[in-house]
Amino acid sequence: MIYKNKEEILASPSVELRKDCCLIKNTAKFKKEILPNLIDTIILGNSKKLKKFCYQLAYSCGKNCEIYPASIQALYKACGKKETGGFCVPAINLRTLTFELAQVIFKVAKKLNTNLFIFEIAKSEIGYTWQSPQEYSALVILAAITQGYKGPVFLQGDHFQVEAPQYRKKFKQQHLNQLKKLIKEAVAAGFYNIDIDSSTLVDLSKKDFASQQELNYKLCAYFTKFLRKIQPKGIEISIGGEIGEVGGVNSKPEELDAFMAGYLKEIGSLEGISKISIQTGTKHGGIVLPDGSIAEAKIDFDTLDRLSRIAKDNYSLAGAVQHGASTLPNEAFHHFPKKGCIEIHLATQFQNIIYDYIPLSLKEKIYSWLNKTFYSERQKDWTNDQFIYKLRKKALGPFKKEIYTLAQDLKEKMMSVLEKEFLFLFDQLNLKNTKKIVDKYIKP
Repeated sequence: MIYKNKEEILASPSVELRKDCCLIKNTAKFKKEILPNLIDTIILGNSKKLKKFCYQLAYSCGKNCEIYPASIQALYKACGKKETGGFCVPAINLRTLTFELAQVIFKVAKKLNTNLFIFEIAKSEIGYTWQSPQEYSALVILAAITQGYKGPVFLQGDHFQVEAPQYRKKFKQQHLNQLKKLIKEAVAAGFYNIDIDSSTLVDLSKKDFASQQELNYKLCAYFTKFLRKIQPKGIEISIGGEIGEVGGVNSKPEELDAFMAGYLKEIGSLEGISKISIQTGTKHGGIVLPDGSIAEAKIDFDTLDRLSRIAKDNYSLAGAVQHGASTLPNEAFHHFPKKGCIEIHLATQFQNIIYDYIPLSLKEKIYSWLNKTFYSERQKDWTNDQFIYKLRKKALGPFKKEIYTLAQDLKEKMMSVLEKEFLFLFDQLNLKNTKKIVDKYIKP
């Protein structure tokens, strides 16, 4: 049911609106009678004003249930000091069915006694999935309420990226201001973990590593200063940097040293980044073969191990971050904690599983739309399978309502498969019984 106005929501005796918060008076009734309608209103409704009220209500009810957006900074600092470790934190991009998938993740977390995982959305995904930071945050918090979860929820802006073509045009400041606006919006929605990606400006044609990384470290420092200025009182936002663009040339120790030397000089006494993303041979979405299947990725674990050690030993960072990993073979995942990888970003495989279960009639409709809408993006040497695989993520926003309103039994089949996927990944990344570690360092 889609609510028509906020009075309709507040008519229920299970909630009470107070001056600065909303009090849940009956949690069981709230979960049964109000929460499902809030989700419908957020995803299917048309009133921006009412949606905004629903976001605020979700945040307030989350606090009421001891659920709070948090920064992972204190834990990553402890990892940088080698006080703790031996795990790899999954940062999970939910591109569609966000509420349902988040429920599964919280369910798995309870089974494994962990709260060490991050929900993230990239700048590009905000665009093509039609999910604002406020919506994403609200859906994750409401999912946590359904599962009886208590504690920190780590929300992260992934690849908040400086786009090289736009930056290099004469309207540089306009482009930077747009990214600052997005950062402010995300922080206001509880995203207290932000990955700045200015690695797009690394210029490998320059003669030395410092020159190659100069624009990268200067802009990462620029946004670090901005984040420290706007972060809420009492919260130190966790910031990530990046030295090599995913899908490009594998990172080198000299690049890390050149980036950090310039970056630390730029930020002075400010608290800097807590982790560094590197390139190790992977690519977002994997390498698509002509038949639409994914080529087996060959990840350079030696580079990951070496740069993680340098990041910790020389700069007290939590470690290196691995992007583009969800399509790796299963036997790869247990290596990440052993190689000092602090964080691994996972997205495409979850999207693939959902597409596997979408009814053929809807898939055909989506693929026909893709062919009409993005025909100009099709490269000459691509097969139709390659084109569809690469572009189908861009249908998730325009077909958001159709996917959300799929039959409940079909969605339950998807979530059953995805639950097994998350159980496997969380086990391989050594997350079992890590709740006590998080609780030691992360406080409300």
